[in-house]
Formats: sequence, structure tokens, C-alpha cells
Amino acid sequence: MIKTEQDFYTAVKERRSIYGISKESPISDDKIEEIIEHAIKHAPTAFNSQSARVVLLLGENHDKLWNITESALRELVPEDQFEPTAQKMEAFRNGYGTVLFFEDDNVVKGLQEQFPPYADKFPEYAQQSSGMLQYIVWTALELEGFGATLQHYQPLIDEAVQKIWNVPENWTLMAQMPFGTPTAAPGEKQFQSVDERFKVFK
Repeated sequence: MIKTEQDFYTAVKERRSIYGISKESPISDDKIEEIIEHAIKHAPTAFNSQSARVVLLLGENHDKLWNITESALRELVPEDQFEPTAQKMEAFRNGYGTVLFFEDDNVVKGLQEQFPPYADKFPEYAQQSSGMLQYIVWTALELEGFGATLQHYQPLIDEAVQKIWNVPENWTLMAQMPFGTPTAAPGEKQFQSVDERFKVFK
């Protein structure tokens, strides 16, 4: 995967939200699985909780997810305003696959019971750990030639996802990451002044 320090900095810089993606893959499905397994194993977690859970959807399963999402959104967005949403769903459907990120509520509740002084913080810690896992997977996919975005259609699709893919009820959906070979470059990114965001005291 990442072989040098410079490769890491380049990957951090080049990881972007890529909405133009295709159903082509630069690597095998086995390699995609390997990337995700590696990320799950090595992503840091509070108290070594290892509460992250992941579902990888490829082929028809990937398409089905975005069909479900589109159907759910049609119940919320007026028909005369739905075209931009339909285009976004089609863009995601055009991808090669989707990674679904979850957190296991049973693990979080167990930690709350085991360490009462931190009870109110464990959901926050789980969010942080999930974010790190998402970032690792996203950056690793970018290194392999994929483009991806991070989406959040929960809780709108939670029930359907649990039912169709037999996801345990104690798994809480955190994010969806559609990915595929890029068909368009991202736009220029605007940066706020680092001086306004970073303080150093020596």
C-alpha cells in the first residue's frame, strides 16, 4: 500500500470528493476486500473497542442501495424539484461499489457500563473512530486509482439496509462511500488561511 512518507503526503493531498465515477475498477474485488480488511484491523479505536463494522456492496447490490435511497428521497422531495437529486443518485449508481460504515451499539453500551465516568463520551469516541476508518478506506481507494465521496443518507435508509442485507439491529449506519474509476477531475479546492486554524506555542 503506502510505501514511503512522500506517498502518504501525496495521498492526503490528492484524496478528494469525486462525483464522476464509472463501473470500471483498476483492481480486483479481492484487492478491494483486502484494503477494507486492512483498514478495519488497523484503524485506531478508543479503549481498543474495535466497534467498527463494514459492509461492501458490489454489482447489483451496489445499484440496489442507490435505488433504495432514490425511492426514499422521492417521498421527501417534491417531484418538480427532484431532478438534481435524481442526477446525484444516478452518479452514485454509475460507480463500481459502495462501502457502508457502521458502529456496533452493543460494544459502545458495553464500554459505557464498564467505564461509567466516560459513559457520555463513548458515542463520541465511536464517531471519531469511524471517521478515521472512513478516511483510511477513502485514501487507500484513491491510492489504487478510485474516486469516492462520503455520503450520509441515514437514518432514511437504515431499515431497508438492515432488512435487505441482514444487518444486525445493533449496527448503526454511519456513512456510505460510493466509489469507482474517476471520469472527471474534481474542481479547484479553496483553502482557508492556515494561520486562522492553527496555533503553536513554544
